[in-house]
Amino acid sequence: MSTDRMKKAIGARLRATREAPPCWSRAELARQLRAAAHPADRQGMPRVASLADMIKQWERGDHAPGPRYRPLYTRATGRTEDELFGGSRQDDLVLPADLALDDDTEALELARRIAASDVGDETLSGLEAAVDELAIAYPQTPPGALLARTRRHLVYVTSLMDARVTLAERRRLLVIGGWLSLLAATCDIDLNQDHAAAARLRTAGQLARHTEHDEITAWCLETRAWQALTDGELAVAVELSQGAQEIGPTGSSAYIQATAQEGRAWARLGDGRRTRDALSRVERLVAPLPMPDRPEHHYRYDPAKSEAYIATTLPWLGDPAAERHARQVLGRLEGADGAPARPRRAVSARLDLALALLTTDQPDEAVHIALEAVTSGRLVPSNHWRAAEVLSALHGCDTPEAAELNEAFRELCGVR
Repeated sequence: MSTDRMKKAIGARLRATREAPPCWSRAELARQLRAAAHPADRQGMPRVASLADMIKQWERGDHAPGPRYRPLYTRATGRTEDELFGGSRQDDLVLPADLALDDDTEALELARRIAASDVGDETLSGLEAAVDELAIAYPQTPPGALLARTRRHLVYVTSLMDARVTLAERRRLLVIGGWLSLLAATCDIDLNQDHAAAARLRTAGQLARHTEHDEITAWCLETRAWQALTDGELAVAVELSQGAQEIGPTGSSAYIQATAQEGRAWARLGDGRRTRDALSRVERLVAPLPMPDRPEHHYRYDPAKSEAYIATTLPWLGDPAAERHARQVLGRLEGADGAPARPRRAVSARLDLALALLTTDQPDEAVHIALEAVTSGRLVPSNHWRAAEVLSALHGCDTPEAAELNEAFRELCGVR
């Protein structure tokens, strides 16, 4: 017998048993089941109304009672477990044997079981909140650690894919999977794990297309543009950034970020006019935006990032104004204004300032600032090229600490 038919058969027997004399209502059966439980277990059971709703779902064949409720049924009705359940096994959703749940996913799994639903709103809301927390953790968490957490949530989402869900619930689950795959790909890029990143970006893109989620699609393109920029594929970075703007909702975080990414690519190509045009568009887009509640959220554009992009791009154009912008950005990130700590962005700001200082012929301070970035423990592999860029610009400068910076960079990259 198929699983669905088995659940229907069990449901029919449970309903027939309930409606047999003395003919209980679902609420009365719920009270009987609670009364049959050990007093210590009763406190952790759903209330009568919730339990009655679970009974309705069991009788409808949506689910089969798990091992917690089967003994209670036998005590309350006087029937044997075989009479009620036909010797069948528990049909609860089974997680993969190799899935090691952490505290977050254990809590979500418990919520799912309490709700007596294969997935349900509570589980989906918990997963959506987890996506936000992971994206908020991105600026201050080592990419390897964040990748491990993200992968655990991805495995859990995958385990729910075969569950009975409504169309709306399935779409929410796929969107969650899309965001998690995108964030995992971003961590892979940070770690220079290009093949894994490409695979996860393909998955995120497929899930975005299935759900017609244009913002995730745009973020996938923007992330690929960022990867192309770090790899020196500048024309590809421009094309991908523009593609993200064509797809992303106008004014969305993905759209703004892709516009800024286009400006970075033009700056690397030495095209000042197109760089400033892109940065002006970013400025117009962010001008009406309020500061988000959690500006460190990786997928919610923080208006303050626009100045950071100016500080990044102007040194590439050789513009002396870069120093002023870079100092302002670094001061804000390290200032005492109560802003959330974003140490990884502060490391990037140091490298921006170091390059800007070299533009204005201040090599001694540039070396000092770059050395702080390289030895911070926060410079991820995908940004090693930024430090290498400073070292290249220092070539020929007679600066005492340059050799120390070079040695620290070689150590960072594992070069002996």
